[in-house]
Amino acid sequence: MQEIRKIVIIEPNPPGAHVFKRMALPRLGAVILGTILKNHGYDVKVYVECIEEINVKDLLTADLIGISTITSTAPRAYEIAKLLKEKTRIPVFMGGPHVTYMPEEALQYCDFVLRGEADDCIIDFVRALEEGKGFEKIPGLSYGKDRRIIHNETPATCKDMDVLPIPNFSLIAGLEKNYTRKLRITPVMTSRGCPYDCSFCSVTGMFGHKYRFRSTERVLYELRYNKDRGGKWVFFYDDNFCADRMRTKELLRAMIAEGITPRWTAQVRVEVAKDPELIALMRRSGCHTVYIGFESVNPKTLKAYNKKQSVEDITGCIDVLHKNGIRIHGMFVFGSDEDTVHTMRETVAFAKKNNLDSVQFLILTPLPGTRCFRELDQQERIINKDWSLYDAHHAVYQPIRMTRGELQLGMVDATKAFYTRWQIVKRAIRFDWFNASIKAYGYSLIREWEKNNRYFIEYTQRISEAGKATALAARKTADDLKKRFYAHFNNTPGK
Repeated sequence: MQEIRKIVIIEPNPPGAHVFKRMALPRLGAVILGTILKNHGYDVKVYVECIEEINVKDLLTADLIGISTITSTAPRAYEIAKLLKEKTRIPVFMGGPHVTYMPEEALQYCDFVLRGEADDCIIDFVRALEEGKGFEKIPGLSYGKDRRIIHNETPATCKDMDVLPIPNFSLIAGLEKNYTRKLRITPVMTSRGCPYDCSFCSVTGMFGHKYRFRSTERVLYELRYNKDRGGKWVFFYDDNFCADRMRTKELLRAMIAEGITPRWTAQVRVEVAKDPELIALMRRSGCHTVYIGFESVNPKTLKAYNKKQSVEDITGCIDVLHKNGIRIHGMFVFGSDEDTVHTMRETVAFAKKNNLDSVQFLILTPLPGTRCFRELDQQERIINKDWSLYDAHHAVYQPIRMTRGELQLGMVDATKAFYTRWQIVKRAIRFDWFNASIKAYGYSLIREWEKNNRYFIEYTQRISEAGKATALAARKTADDLKKRFYAHFNNTPGK
């Protein structure tokens, strides 16, 4: 028997510079689990490292520690778990997308892995720990027993989304008193799942192909709760906020009717532009910016990604949204088997010509659990499995129609070509201070990233220039370059 009173959950820091670096925006998984545990009487603290550093003394007073991780934060998560296992006897469990697909890897560092959605089983898991038995009954649990690893049956997805509590952001260290002052944008989840099957996306493996929605009444309650506490911005955390247009319209109409119209942002697909009524409701309810995965302006790449959209769809979408005063953050992914240096340059020209408000030019990243990972791994084209580089900014595999160096530099050059001083000045001349600030942020961020990653860029160029015949000789410099590369990140193993 083990009494568990205090539980600490950690969301590790992402490595290096990233687009949300200057904006506190925690993922919801750790906070929702913490809220469920708190509502069942446990003393809970959540550390989101991008908001506040971990207090080690506080950590050591815990009876149980959980760590939530995506692929790029896995090395940091493993480092924390390893130190805890070496220095304490506190049981450590892990969850999140990366360990859902790589549980055996994770169990080298922690005691338990909760795969998939853990909302329905987290309380049963903690009680099993307290009683020292019943682990075999916990869906999605992976653990070691008698020198072998046991993987319990895959957990069912949460069918009734309304049973999930409103995330208690005051559980996060640094946000205890008034979270709306530091969380400039409050994340609100209205659905899970996605019926699409983009080859590089890990969402469906984690949350399933079927959309599941919270009721309009429950979402309104959370929006009202946020408004009463001073929240002025909302980010709908759904993978596709307008997946079910009838349901989205119902929610937006209710928001307008009740006067709950914060400035809000969300991820959508290009199809939203084909519904004039939906666009009008988005505008009236306070939609400020939408994040859209355009992915490519190369038709062959769109087909390879299984996006089910055309370049004409993308162009029409941009036009409709801009005419309705809705800003667009466009996301493009370089590096498909159909991409070349030329198509990357075409993409930059397209983004500038269509006056996108902001962009991310990302590198195709084979995340564990995706079809992309399985195919590239089988083809032995994945060059590097240092998970800290799996942030969509580093070339970790061998593309077909260009070298790794060309792909890596293509991402950097494309971003620098979009975020220029002239782009900042143009917005300032029009007194569009919001867009000017976004352009200035992008301008500084890509240059910071390039400076911090100079050694990785140098490494990919050396490998590319060496060619296949001398690649092994060129890789002899990799260890030295990697140490120099890691020296720029205080929170990354290998320093």
